[in-house]
Amino acid sequence: MSRLAGQRIVLGISAGIAAYKSAVLARLLKKAGAEVRVVMTEGAQAFITPLTLQALTGEEVRTSLLDPQAEAGMGHIELAKWADIVLIAPATADVMARLAAGMADDLLTTLCLATRARCLLAPAMNQAMWSHPASQRNAAMLTEMGWQQLGPDAGEQACGDVGGGRMLEPEAIVATLEETLSGKAPSSGALPLDVTPKHDDCAPAPDAFMAASNEADTGALAGRHVVITAGPTREAIDPVRYLSNHSSGKMGFALAEAARTLGARVTLIAGPVSLPTPEGITRVDVISAMDMLAAVNAALSTCDIFIGCAAVADYRLLDVAEHKLKKVPGTTSLTLNLTENPDIIATVTASEHAPFTIGFAAETRELARHAHDKLVRKRLDLIVANDVAAPGLGFGADDNAAVLYHLAASGPDDPVMSHTLSPRPKQDLARAILDYMLPLYHGHQPTRSSASS
Repeated sequence: MSRLAGQRIVLGISAGIAAYKSAVLARLLKKAGAEVRVVMTEGAQAFITPLTLQALTGEEVRTSLLDPQAEAGMGHIELAKWADIVLIAPATADVMARLAAGMADDLLTTLCLATRARCLLAPAMNQAMWSHPASQRNAAMLTEMGWQQLGPDAGEQACGDVGGGRMLEPEAIVATLEETLSGKAPSSGALPLDVTPKHDDCAPAPDAFMAASNEADTGALAGRHVVITAGPTREAIDPVRYLSNHSSGKMGFALAEAARTLGARVTLIAGPVSLPTPEGITRVDVISAMDMLAAVNAALSTCDIFIGCAAVADYRLLDVAEHKLKKVPGTTSLTLNLTENPDIIATVTASEHAPFTIGFAAETRELARHAHDKLVRKRLDLIVANDVAAPGLGFGADDNAAVLYHLAASGPDDPVMSHTLSPRPKQDLARAILDYMLPLYHGHQPTRSSASS
């Protein structure tokens, strides 16, 4: 059992682009068995909606210190006393400055002054802001005041700069919390946490919180129809030969099983593969790209989430030979007249009521450039890119790795966010992809009704 099971965590979210990661963090904390209540600053709501966090935590999100209904019972004091842990992620330069100064000018800073809980923060800001002497002074002051600092990380930032100031990835934050709760020295330099939850005698035991989390976990996509394409297509040359690729369908089948586990109704449109159908899933077998397009169109009217995982052939024969082509004596080459296949995923995103759409990019070089191009050009909500040239990964293998890309907002000129998933079994990778997708899907606003490819 996770050491976070039964912990009462107030997750504070302030106004940084990294706020989108907080949705993933909230879900991971819930999955670990913690009870999570979210407090958002006014600025944070410009980056991610309270409704997204409410859907992920099952709790009302608090956004205002002067909420008459909540404050009728001194809500900020009640919340401060309720918490075992206060975690601010992202913690912007502004929030850190106000905390260091002891200000209490909004709900988040006020409850931080009023709480006896252990307090942690995950800084997130531009590299120049992070390296500024004022930010470094504030970070040092907060450490002296008992705040435990998680990160920041270094790397490419949304603004295009490279350097320190990136918020730690949600998985790293949860791993650090687990370490500190076990008494180990965390890699972030945080101090050990008090592992004794401050619950009333009548409060549910940690096991009950874990069970509730698992129950919620299985229903995260309840009532949603997920359509997934998987495997290769075969484009006939003649009655005995065809054009195809090395796709085994394993990744698409793993995604179908993961979506079903999350409570979705799943339609799996599979090219010619030799894989058993996962339990509880509607399977539609197809051969060619045209067959697959027809099956996708038939399922599209009720589709909430479309995942184009199939390796669809780009071209097909303009004229398929009626009989087997025979080798012509004296010839050493054969010319095939090809025509372009329809772009299935672009057809989906261009539909009148386009679903939330995930694409895949299997590349052998320049992964980021090709994935970014496909993300924008095909108006995808999320793209899963993998290097199929990597040994032991990709086509036919049981393991895979991926980098997930999506736009920070809905415009083609908005910053591209990325998230790396290390090599792991395809079943585990499928679940990690859907876990990352969920907050993006819950915050999804349809914008592609007039889109074209």
